[in-house]
Amino acid sequence: MTRSPATPLPPPKARRRLRETAALTQTQLADRVGVTPGTVRAWESGRTTPRGRKREAYAKLLKTLAEEGAVRAPEPKPKLEPESRPQPQPEAKPQPEPEPKVEPEGKPQPQPDSQPQPQPVAAPEPVALTPAQAFDALYAFSAPALVRQTFLLTGRREQARESVERAFQAAWEHWPEVARDRDPVGWVRATAYEYALSPWQRLRPRHRHPEPPPADPGDRTLLNALLRLPPRHRRTLVLYDGVGLDLPETAAETEASTPATANRLLRAREAVAGRLPALADPQVLHRRLAELASNERLRAAEPPTVRRGGERRARLRTRAAIAFTVALVATTALTVRTAPTHYEPPVSPGQAVRGVPQRVAPGALSDEELELRQKLRDQMQDGPERLSPRLE
Repeated sequence: MTRSPATPLPPPKARRRLRETAALTQTQLADRVGVTPGTVRAWESGRTTPRGRKREAYAKLLKTLAEEGAVRAPEPKPKLEPESRPQPQPEAKPQPEPEPKVEPEGKPQPQPDSQPQPQPVAAPEPVALTPAQAFDALYAFSAPALVRQTFLLTGRREQARESVERAFQAAWEHWPEVARDRDPVGWVRATAYEYALSPWQRLRPRHRHPEPPPADPGDRTLLNALLRLPPRHRRTLVLYDGVGLDLPETAAETEASTPATANRLLRAREAVAGRLPALADPQVLHRRLAELASNERLRAAEPPTVRRGGERRARLRTRAAIAFTVALVATTALTVRTAPTHYEPPVSPGQAVRGVPQRVAPGALSDEELELRQKLRDQMQDGPERLSPRLE
């Protein structure tokens, strides 16, 4: 069974431009698609991508908005400037020249005090950062906290560090898009959480060897309670009670509706409170999650190392794609060169035929056969005697 290809969507910038051209707010567009405004905000920023029926409805709506915008776009009209007429200038009257004043000798005239006026100090112009400097600043600001938050999702230190590094490498590859995002930290956080909670992580050899648990018994119990939650409930609990996002933002980042997100949050809190009754209060749970994340000494790699690692992975993927393309072209050429040009019917397999006597191999003649052969040789080979039979 094959899957149908996903409905194509315009880039995130084009989605936002189409919505603004149609004079629609994010709330109005979300009502027409059937999602929350936070989900529409995540779609337009590129942090998440719609899937399934929501993707088809969103693509159909954008197509309709594009067609309406093309019909509604007015033709540019030439701007008429009023003609400028020369105004008559008043004639300059000659001014009388001032008479020179003769000062008496020997008496110096007092000069007016000339104090320098303070000059306004120009504000320093903002220094434009290079893409590498802006990326390093974002990484230094958010990477340590993201590593601690991801540790609450996985319970593994190396996996949390690797997930954040992969997320920042993806952000560096799409840096023009991430730099213009309203919440670049949220873009990286969503990518890191998706990588950390991927089911493929269970197939890695490192996942078979457990890491040492936290030293504090309370932290160890809380971490075990978190890891027993389903991945969706765990992610919702960490975003709402750990990171501090509100309910619509949590729903947008987890690609779920607000009621579904609220239901997951309540179930996650009930599960944690069932194992740790002291954490039934959301404020206490928030404080304990912050303490658990801060107690782990998790260090992130340096920004240049992450950037170089992302560039190296991009080069490897490019080379692998080129090698695969070359191999595919060579295989196709070989197939075209060696393929038959006409149809050759296959040879049917042989079948055994019954009822035919076996062919006897030649051998020595019997006495009767020798006598008959001698008789035939003694008779005349031609003549009328051979035409008329003779009685013996």
